[in-house]
Amino acid sequence: MDTNRIDTRTKWSYCVGATGRDMAYTLVSLYLITYIQYTMKLTVAQFSVISACVVLCLIWDAINDPLMGIIIENCHFKSGKFKPWIFTGVLLNAVIIVLLFSLRPQGWAFVAFFGISYLLWGMTYTMNDIAYWGMLPSLSSDPQTRNSLVTLMSIFICIGQFSVAGILPTLVAGNAVRAYRYAALIVALCFIAFQMLTCFGVRERPVRAASEKLSLRKMFGIFRRNDQLIAIGIGSFLFNVGNGLLIVFAVNFFYFEFGYAEGGRLVFIFTVMYGLGTLVSQACYSSLSRKFSRKSLLKMCIAVITVCYVLLLLFGYATPKNIILLNAIGFVIFFFQGLWNLMVIVMLNNTIEYDEYKFSERHDSVIAAIRSFSVKLSGAVNQGISASVLIISGIYTASQKISQLEIEAGKGNISGNTVLQQADNFIRAVLPYQTFLLRIGMVLFPLLAFCGCYLLVKTKYKIDEKEYIRIVGEIEKRRETEQQN
Repeated sequence: MDTNRIDTRTKWSYCVGATGRDMAYTLVSLYLITYIQYTMKLTVAQFSVISACVVLCLIWDAINDPLMGIIIENCHFKSGKFKPWIFTGVLLNAVIIVLLFSLRPQGWAFVAFFGISYLLWGMTYTMNDIAYWGMLPSLSSDPQTRNSLVTLMSIFICIGQFSVAGILPTLVAGNAVRAYRYAALIVALCFIAFQMLTCFGVRERPVRAASEKLSLRKMFGIFRRNDQLIAIGIGSFLFNVGNGLLIVFAVNFFYFEFGYAEGGRLVFIFTVMYGLGTLVSQACYSSLSRKFSRKSLLKMCIAVITVCYVLLLLFGYATPKNIILLNAIGFVIFFFQGLWNLMVIVMLNNTIEYDEYKFSERHDSVIAAIRSFSVKLSGAVNQGISASVLIISGIYTASQKISQLEIEAGKGNISGNTVLQQADNFIRAVLPYQTFLLRIGMVLFPLLAFCGCYLLVKTKYKIDEKEYIRIVGEIEKRRETEQQN
């Protein structure tokens, strides 16, 4: 198969398959802690331990990602290099997702159950994640084809994220225990269905086995020698810290700014802005990348995002507390974060050819694992920031009063309307400085992360569009020479 062309079936099977993956990841990464916060009666100490478990498990997952990359590099099955791990990972992970949102032991027993289950969730998701993303750069080395793949895949990622992040908040208030349980079952089944499309629809390009097995020591050697991978890897981590925090804080922000029932509806609208902003950015990326260099696009992104986050901080204080204005700010933020995310993915994948050019070796899975590593590590940081802000501001203590209402509603002791009415009374009792502390966490930390990412990529990352084309051309010449000899 031509390394620079892929067939239509493979292209669509791979990209559409992303939908279920991101439905599953969004459910767990965004709403598992929210589910616990608003449906489980836990002390501050128990919630703190759960938050610490999430941080530690995500750090382990981040470390485990490149290890999984080594395993994939060293294993070659008849069914393909990546498909067996995609298949096994999705089946195991789907079962654990259902258990996480269904089993409800109380107190410290729940803390123990959560710690074990969340660790297993991360490890099984890693099987699927590293194999899926490792498959992407192996499908084509052509920059336009790769941009097209990333763009199309990102559209289905956005659809998967929005189908959970947008719809779920409108369904849970007053019925949270049952709503989360049913959502977990539906999402788990969708995860399996969409990934089966990738498993049976993608035609993997034959991969020549390495002459020697990849070891842990050699893996770290690959990371150390690739200066561009180090730069964009750290940049990817910083970007993902900034990219994730706004959505992580969104549910609590809307609940405590606008009320329990109204907040859920407004989260839906805000998430529509997330979906639209991200989708429009995916649709525009290919054309924008042809007209502007990545350097110019990054400069544009950091400038606009900074202005919008400042406006978000001042919303309702120096600006009107207007829902249209809030959603307009959200749309612009998500549009430019979407562009930035695509550029990070492309720049990270381009280091694979850079490594092949400099050292005559290609390690798709190991290098692609850096993206997952940065996502998991940033998730750990985001969870630490989020939990700290919720506890320090006193928002967690207030939310536990709502949690008790949801538990009673789940037992059938009170109605959903009673939950909504009493929850709003608890929210109105929260002091203004507490909600402002929540907003500080939602704005300050993302801005610092984005600025760090921009400065690092600007000063250290050197593989621009022209350099990448030159590198790929040199690699093709080497291959042609090898074939002739």
